Amino acid sequence: MVANPDCCDTDVLIVGGGLVGASLAAALLPGKLRITLVEAVEFNSPNQISFDARTIALTDNARLIFSALDLWEKIAPSAVPINDIHISARGQFGMTHLRASDIGRPALGYVVGSRRLGEVLYGRIANSDVQIISPATVLNVEKKDNGNIVTVDFPTDDNAKTKSPQTIKINSKLVVVAAGSSADKLTTNFSPTQTTNYTYPHSAILSIVQTDKPHNYRAFERFTEHGPIALLPYKLPSNNSNHNSIQYASQNCYAAVWTTPSSEVENRLALTDAEFCAQLQHWFGNRAGRFSRPSPRQSYPLYRTRLKNPVIRRSVTIGNAAHTVHPVAGQGFNLGLRDVAVLAELIYQAAQRGEDVASPTLLNEYANKRRMETKMVGIFTDGLINLFTTQFPAVKLLRNLGLVGVELCTPIKRLLLRRTVGLASSSQLGRGLPLAADGDK
Repeated sequence: MVANPDCCDTDVLIVGGGLVGASLAAALLPGKLRITLVEAVEFNSPNQISFDARTIALTDNARLIFSALDLWEKIAPSAVPINDIHISARGQFGMTHLRASDIGRPALGYVVGSRRLGEVLYGRIANSDVQIISPATVLNVEKKDNGNIVTVDFPTDDNAKTKSPQTIKINSKLVVVAAGSSADKLTTNFSPTQTTNYTYPHSAILSIVQTDKPHNYRAFERFTEHGPIALLPYKLPSNNSNHNSIQYASQNCYAAVWTTPSSEVENRLALTDAEFCAQLQHWFGNRAGRFSRPSPRQSYPLYRTRLKNPVIRRSVTIGNAAHTVHPVAGQGFNLGLRDVAVLAELIYQAAQRGEDVASPTLLNEYANKRRMETKMVGIFTDGLINLFTTQFPAVKLLRNLGLVGVELCTPIKRLLLRRTVGLASSSQLGRGLPLAADGDK
């Protein structure tokens, strides 16, 4: 859809309408700003990969952010709480439990389908004053002293059948790149290009599986010599039409994320349902019960990236376009959502004071606020993978003793939990507080 394409002036232009970009658009609504969202794939299209069949483990901090945006009550009915996480290493003696009750929280996190998140976010911005241009492609950004001239191609009603695009130029004070990995093409035009990159020799295989035991709202992180297997308690949507729909009414359903060596991915995707469950059982064990009835499998390559500086004159890069991490601790989207919380607060405050929303002071403050966390999360997730896949006996022994130590030492466990669920947030939205008071909305 293309809304008001003739409107060519905006305060904030967001490139990418996935979960992070749509979250930013929703977060900026109280600021009474002119917001334009440009997305390459039409919303609600099967090709919209940001709103696909994947599952997302939201931290409790993410719940607070969505609550502050007045969206959580729409997400909650589809979200399954994680009350505790069981962490272990295959064939080793070390293990630990992380429990929400240890830090007095209602849950450590919540598992929800990315498609449902997309529906809620799109429902909010589609019924607002946000100008949505989709499907569309950003071709170039020309930087000026007082703004950006953004060239956008999109099909119109008259030429949609012939796929011939119309080109418009949009004047925007600030450009925010939130286009995920598809932002690579854009970086040559207007985004920072200095990055640290690493491609893991693994992919993640995703499937919904049923077990003969209830999950009781427990998640599992099971480390193997080739990488982790995560099981997340899950609830299929009521309109699910595949052969696993019987799982919807039960607690016997997990979203499985199986880190697999790249050389084995095609073989595992080609397995029959019975063969897939047998292999998953072999590597995971029986702690969660007997696996059966897997959904069609999907796979995604795993890599780590981080922009050294997400800010360039009058533009900023956020979410997966700025940093990607291994999914081992479920921090990817949560990290991007915390980007949104910090950036939206700074933009809102500047707008309320009548200041430039793309000033160097504002953008540098954003970069400084986010630099340490994004770096540390990348180090943490990468370190976990290296620690749990090492074959050095001495390191394995220390690792297993460390797991036992975390289990026995409550203060260390609480510190780890608080970092994991994001309770150390400094942003207003991250504390569950709306940007605007009720009388200001």
